[in-house]
Amino acid sequence: MNICIIGTGYVGLVTGTCLADFGLSITCVDQDEQKINLLNSGGVPIYEQNLEALIKKNVSAGRIIFTTNLEKAVKQSQVIFIAVGTPPNHDGSANLEQIEEVAQEIARYINEYKVIVNKSTVPVGTAHRIKEIINEYQTLSLQATEGSAVIPSSPNLNRRTGVSPVYPIPFDIVSNPEFLREGSAVYDFTHPDKIVIGTESDRALRIMQEIYRPLYLIDTPFVITNPETAELIKYACNAFLATKITFINEIANLCDKVGADVHQIAKAMGLDGRISPKFLHPGPGYGGSCFPKDTRALCSIAESFGYEFQSLKAVVSANKRQRELMVEKIKHLVGGLKGKRIGILGLAFKQNTDDIRESASIDIIKMLLKEGAKVKCFDPLAMDNAKKILPDLTYCQDEYETAHDSDALVIATEWNQFRNLDLLRIKKILKSPILLDLRNLYEPEKVKSLGFIYEGIGRN
Repeated sequence: MNICIIGTGYVGLVTGTCLADFGLSITCVDQDEQKINLLNSGGVPIYEQNLEALIKKNVSAGRIIFTTNLEKAVKQSQVIFIAVGTPPNHDGSANLEQIEEVAQEIARYINEYKVIVNKSTVPVGTAHRIKEIINEYQTLSLQATEGSAVIPSSPNLNRRTGVSPVYPIPFDIVSNPEFLREGSAVYDFTHPDKIVIGTESDRALRIMQEIYRPLYLIDTPFVITNPETAELIKYACNAFLATKITFINEIANLCDKVGADVHQIAKAMGLDGRISPKFLHPGPGYGGSCFPKDTRALCSIAESFGYEFQSLKAVVSANKRQRELMVEKIKHLVGGLKGKRIGILGLAFKQNTDDIRESASIDIIKMLLKEGAKVKCFDPLAMDNAKKILPDLTYCQDEYETAHDSDALVIATEWNQFRNLDLLRIKKILKSPILLDLRNLYEPEKVKSLGFIYEGIGRN
């Protein structure tokens, strides 16, 4: 089966590569010529564990290619996955410009029955909108062949016969949201908790089930529903996880006030089968490319239907405040920020990625700079990305250079290598023995026994 993947970001590149590894023939398309050239030269534009090796394997096997030629890719493929960005508008709603542009391009090049799969995270009703765009184009094309309308010169002209296709050309729309975690996206794709397929077509459903047959064979649950429900499932999952993170952060903040231990509370909560222990890890707030965008977008979706999503709006507000509270912690420990040198360990929004989008660390650094602090920093992967938006920071080679002569050291991202620092060495090279652990990587009593002024979140 020939499959076209439109978009080579996290979702598109991981989806295309993993489907190729399932034995399917994949063409990944992107309008960014520089990105396609990089992929064709053996490079990878994003960091994702195990992805580079998997791409090389499937390129060598001839199962995946990269191109900017959307027309050829659409025409030769039976299934077309849309995996382009839906960045937030100023009001928090999802910007669908890229989705609509892709739908218009597909409409121009569709030449026989296609299954068009929306993999992007989109508001309820987007599947219907894609169908509407393609139908509008086909209606104009049909009118043009009858001489009652004018459209751009026959892009669907059959190159062998010179005859335009007969409209309408059948197609089906499927909503197939992704549930990939950055840093473990390849594993998540090949070992999913679920596969959600939203469609009103039995024909399209059979094709999607064939695509995902390797996952069906390992007993992956399939949720078969309509497109609107599938679109909302994605937002509901992300919003709930963001709520869970925010809740435990709020509990941690309260623990700081009353002298309780948030780790013990989270452990007890997680032992309750109704709750589970996942996403009960306090920190400086959720970030990344999904949770911040999707929580705001879901609030916007609700408002567009005349409903105020009060609990989720509170989550968005509390997550923003969490960063501010972390800055207040730093300020309290060092006695004011103006002129102070703060060492920051971690720039990515979480470990095992170079992604700094909506990173709590980046937001905290910006607030520190605004208050007159100087910032030294280190991250194993994300420094090149950070330099693009914060070029004037002092970027260090490792954790110890970051700590050297700093007034305080802040652990902002939970990289494993930050869990086993030589604390005695750190204490010697810090200007003041102040350690703020925003990821609770260390036991407070142990660190304090070494002579540090130490604070975590909810367990001091």
